[in-house]
Amino acid sequence: MSSLLSTLRLADAFGSLGTEFSTPQQPTPLPNPKLIAFDQSCMNLLGIPEEFAQQAEFAELFSGNLVLPESTPRAAVYSGHQFGVWAGQLGDGRAILLGELAGNEIQLKGAGPTPYSRMGDGRAVLRSSIREFLCSAAMVGLGIPTTRALCITASDYMVMREQPESTAVVTRVAPSFVRFGSFEHWFYRDDLPALRTLADHVIGKYFPELLNSDSPYAALLREVTKRTAELVAHWQTVGFMHGVLNTDNMSILGLTLDYGPFGFMEAFNPQHICNHSDHQGRYSYAMQPQIGEWNCYALGQALLPLIGTVEDTTAALSQYKEVFELKLAELWQAKLGLATRQDGDTELVAALLKVMQRNQLDFTYFFRQLSHLGTAQSDRDNVLRDLCVDRESLDQWLLQYRQRLASEGSQDAARQTRMKQVNPKFVLRNYLAQQAIEAAQKNDFSEIQTLQTLLAKPFDEHEQHESYAALPPDWGRALSVSCSS
Repeated sequence: MSSLLSTLRLADAFGSLGTEFSTPQQPTPLPNPKLIAFDQSCMNLLGIPEEFAQQAEFAELFSGNLVLPESTPRAAVYSGHQFGVWAGQLGDGRAILLGELAGNEIQLKGAGPTPYSRMGDGRAVLRSSIREFLCSAAMVGLGIPTTRALCITASDYMVMREQPESTAVVTRVAPSFVRFGSFEHWFYRDDLPALRTLADHVIGKYFPELLNSDSPYAALLREVTKRTAELVAHWQTVGFMHGVLNTDNMSILGLTLDYGPFGFMEAFNPQHICNHSDHQGRYSYAMQPQIGEWNCYALGQALLPLIGTVEDTTAALSQYKEVFELKLAELWQAKLGLATRQDGDTELVAALLKVMQRNQLDFTYFFRQLSHLGTAQSDRDNVLRDLCVDRESLDQWLLQYRQRLASEGSQDAARQTRMKQVNPKFVLRNYLAQQAIEAAQKNDFSEIQTLQTLLAKPFDEHEQHESYAALPPDWGRALSVSCSS
């Protein structure tokens, strides 16, 4: 083992809770792993020197082939509601926690079977690993709370999904991977001591300021509800769709967790379903705010025995709508470049979304182009009008918008600068991810690197990569993503 690797010391805070919360589990070695991408900013977060990535042992460590002497890899147990139905015990079926470094847990996703694999092979495929790696980076660049992805190691080892696919391990990083379903597990097992142990761990480690409240458990629910409401508001205003918002995919820290069949809205349709396994549309774009609240109530049910009364539990949950609506209004205000909040702003946004839906306007492209608009009509109007089938509907809205800008004396240059700082030019469109995947399957990782650069600073112009900000090609609009990975 190199001297650099020997300096890594992983803590095991989650393991200290006891064997009922997780099972020690050694990763299954991945044949001939190779490092195909890493995130330097995430390495900086962990305090890992850049030269680590140049060593062969880096790929061995983060594929699970090499385990540090003081590390006790483990898989966590949890349960959850999936598509609104109680699914019972679940758990880390292909994720193995290595330990904690610099206040962050490091987890290998795709490192082989665990006791919670439910007959699965415990592996992740290259396709899904690239999507998670890139979308984690995209969310960081957008300023949206998320788990991180440190690196991807890949192998020629094949597994069967809809067809044979090559495997990979994505190394995920977060302060905690505890989920709503982690609490549901002990509630539905009627194990109050374990429920209390987990809650005390989460409060003491991540929310110590809540220890001074009259009811720390109610305060925990209130804080998680607030974070979740604000997270979903962020998603809505960048057009992000998670795709599978089961309670076992909800972070107790309010982070975007578990990137599966996600998507960024293109042609605007509130009913759009990004997961073709979601036959009822439970996790459509329009449903995400309601599902976020539903999941908080599921967590509230689990915490009820600790909180003590239905009234206190309901009070902690009741803020969801208000927090969501306030955050949503704040974010829309920024996207439209409004310096003040006025009566009628909610209606102005609603009218815009109707225009976007009527004309199936591309979410990211439209708002970026709107960021260039002036208070006086110009050729920039034609750029927006040319996107529309019903130009009159857009013209009517632009008239209202300009009147609203005039009401606060908006100055074009300052407003345009602000809008470009919140309306990204680049997002991880499905077709861009697919191009990177297909290139990687041919051992060409340059597209991953290009997307890393763009997604790390999605508000910058990156003029040499203008094509990555263009409207998607026809074939890209037809891509479909499922839960299979």
